[in-house]
Amino acid sequence: MASTDTPASHLPDVPVGAGRRDRPPSGGARRALRMAILREPVSPQLYARIALVALGALTLSVLTGAAVRLTDSGLGCPDWPRCYGQAVAPLKSHAVIEYSNRLLSGLVGLAAITAGALAFRRRPFRRDLGVLGVLLPLGVVAQAILGGITVEQRLAPGYVIAHFGLSMMILVAAVTLAWRATHEPGSRPRSADRSLVWPIRGLTVLGAVTIFAGTVATAAGPHAGGSKGQAIHRLHWHGAATLNWAIHQHASLAALFGLAVLGCWWVMRARGEPGLMRALTLLVGLLAIQGLVGGLQYALHLPSEIVWVHVTLAALTWVVLLWAMASAGRLRAREARRRVGAPAGA
Repeated sequence: MASTDTPASHLPDVPVGAGRRDRPPSGGARRALRMAILREPVSPQLYARIALVALGALTLSVLTGAAVRLTDSGLGCPDWPRCYGQAVAPLKSHAVIEYSNRLLSGLVGLAAITAGALAFRRRPFRRDLGVLGVLLPLGVVAQAILGGITVEQRLAPGYVIAHFGLSMMILVAAVTLAWRATHEPGSRPRSADRSLVWPIRGLTVLGAVTIFAGTVATAAGPHAGGSKGQAIHRLHWHGAATLNWAIHQHASLAALFGLAVLGCWWVMRARGEPGLMRALTLLVGLLAIQGLVGGLQYALHLPSEIVWVHVTLAALTWVVLLWAMASAGRLRAREARRRVGAPAGA
């Protein structure tokens, strides 16, 4: 009876004790490694996903930063970049929260650096994506430096407001990068409908002013970022009435913004722009929830948990608003009615 054993000469040479760890990395792992060291080209589809991940990470950093402030952990680490002079935060709740946010910011920075670096490995290369990609890590570095200055200045209101404002500006670059990475040049012709584009741009300006007014209200309120016993400056333009004044200014702007969004949604229904309508519909829903949350937090005297939900909705509203502006498109240049020096009837 013939033996079914494989002859020894036909056996592959496998080192004794070789196991799973000794196997070469899979094709997907090798490709990821090559991309990480900028040796593997990146497809447009993959880069679009990378840009969206960076946008999500940068939005998350806004929410975690707000959580630090609303848990009174803004000075949990009174120095920067170390914490109480140590490389690792001591086991104190505020210190752990603040230091954890710093570590998370490092991961967010890694996502931003990845999006920036791989923009130059995208094939075909696009200069606009390269410029926008570089802005993300630069923004994260500027945010870290401003965060350190804010801690050194004991959470002075102006620095805290600037810190949040810079986050919103970074999101502008991140949304623009994600949008452009998702659409190839020329795939969406420029619009000639100024009655569609300009109202959405106006909404964006009004939304930015409304969010800024919200940061002023927070800077005048009980959640200045410091824990009990720490001397934290608050806005006091109108003395003891500053908080009420700031809240009412913010509420008035928010109501105007909400009505403007609803009006744009109503007018744009018949324009046949599905992407824009999806963004506007989402905006209407977010602002309706935002109004309910804002009224609830005021009635309950600004509990930190509900204020955090309010800030979260504001960040999401800003991202969707920017996406709506991108969906509305860019305007086509006006055609000259007549050449300079040509007869009037030309």
